[in-house]
This record gives sequence, C-alpha cells and structure tokens, in this order.
Amino acid sequence: MRPDPLDLTGKVAIVTGGARGIGRGIATCLLEAGANVVVCGRSEPETLPSAGGRTATFVSADVREAQAIDRVIAETARHFGRLDILVNNAGGAPRADAATASPSFSEKILKLNLLAPLLFSQKAYALMQAQPEGGSIVNIASVSGVRPSPGTAAYGAAKAGLLSLTASLAVEWAPKVRVNAIVGGLIRTEQSGLHYGDEAGMARVAATVPLGRMGLPEDIASACLFLVSPLASYVSGAALLVHGGGERPAFLAAAKSER
Repeated sequence: MRPDPLDLTGKVAIVTGGARGIGRGIATCLLEAGANVVVCGRSEPETLPSAGGRTATFVSADVREAQAIDRVIAETARHFGRLDILVNNAGGAPRADAATASPSFSEKILKLNLLAPLLFSQKAYALMQAQPEGGSIVNIASVSGVRPSPGTAAYGAAKAGLLSLTASLAVEWAPKVRVNAIVGGLIRTEQSGLHYGDEAGMARVAATVPLGRMGLPEDIASACLFLVSPLASYVSGAALLVHGGGERPAFLAAAKSER
C-alpha cells in the first residue's frame, strides 16, 4: 500500500509565532500530521497547540533578535536532533500613516517581517543541508506584498521582499532545501477586529472575496502541509496564492452603481 504522503511522522518542524492565530493553526495541522513541533514567541500562551497525542514545545524568543533565533534552533536540535521544516510565520504590523511613521517603527516592521525570516532560514539551512533528506522552508507572505497596502506600507514592502527572498533562496539552496511562500489573503483570527472592525465590518470585507468568506488559519495550514509534504517534492520557489480568489476590482462596483 502506498504510504500516506501527508504523514509527517518523525519529522521536526519550527513554526515561528506558532502559539496563536495563523501560526497556531499551522502548528496544530503539522502535529495532526505526525510531526514534532516547536513554536516560539515573545510570551508563552496559556495553552500550547496540541494534536495527535503531542503538544508543541515552546521556546521564548523575539525573532527580531539574532541570539533568540540561535536559541530556538539550538533547543530544537537538542530536543529532537534534526530539523525538517521551518515555517516563517511570525509577522504583522499595526496601521500607520506612511507620511509620519518614524524610522524606528519602520525598522521594526522590516526586521519582523523580512530580516527575521532571512536569519531564521539561514540557521535552519545549516541543519537541513547536512541531512540526507534536506528540508523544507515555507514563508508566510501576504497579498499586501503583491498589491497596494495603504496604512501598512512598510509591512507590504517587507512582504514583497519576502517573496523575492523566497525565490532567491530556492535557487541558492537547491536541491537539498526547498523554499516556498504562501501568499495569504484576508484571514480571520483573534486580531481581525483591529483591521476589519466589528462583525458587520468583517461581513462586508468577506463579501469582497469571490469565495464569499474570509480565510481561516486552517486554510493557510492546509496549504502549508501540502508544501512541506512529498506531494510538493518538485515545488520550490513558488508563491502559492491562498486568498479565496482575491479581491474584486473596485471598478466592478463603480460600474454597477452607475447602471
């Protein structure tokens, strides 16, 4: 009988920002698939992702700090002796006017959303390339990196850079390490209210998506599981759109209102 290509038993994964939101969904999905999972964040949550009879291991770390990244990698190697999967999920940004955002604010956004994934990937690659099976890296990007991102300009620029970084690393680190990105759309998490307002506001936002709803962390997690599995063994340097069909062009509503 053919082995289950989505069975990750024996694999070891790191999910940055994996204790909440999209990251928690990804960590839970990988646990369900059989992987051992390490999650990191600045503060430990009340409960850790758990599935398949396993609970994620937590390592406290601010991924903007190189020493913290080293600690996560070292703890993972010490506990499990290998690293097969890295998901660079930690990221985000509060709204800020591009005309008045301070240099320190913009620097922090770029560090979190672009430099941290680069540094984490470098450290992960050092372990993966020494393994016969190599490894897989997935960068969680955003539609903000492929279309205008008003109110979060630095974030959008960082995510655009992350997509470029993904393509470059996929070439440099082949064939031992595959590197891909997920371009996430409008995803509903516990932080959604900060960007989309109350339930009525989120319903209006959902109505702009062709599939008729906002995405869920599980939608990103399922795409991530595919990319790290043998099913994607010939996929590297890809930017997988997980956005429900995108956002309807504004001119469609404008044209309809004139009729």
